[in-house]
Amino acid sequence: MKTLLVIILWCILFVLCWPVALILLFLLPLVWLILLPFRILGFTIEVVFKFIGAVLLFPFRVVKAI
Repeated sequence: MKTLLVIILWCILFVLCWPVALILLFLLPLVWLILLPFRILGFTIEVVFKFIGAVLLFPFRVVKAI
């Protein structure tokens, strides 16, 4: 549904101002490529914090299971 909405909005932009729509069409993949390392870094940091939390809470889970 989100993809369909984006396509419809892009078509409306293309009808209203086609140069901006074409620039957006070419720049969006470049912006995605530039932001990709930050998304990977964020995912990595999230996994590290979840691992640390799991290690710190493991003794409490063991005691609770007993």
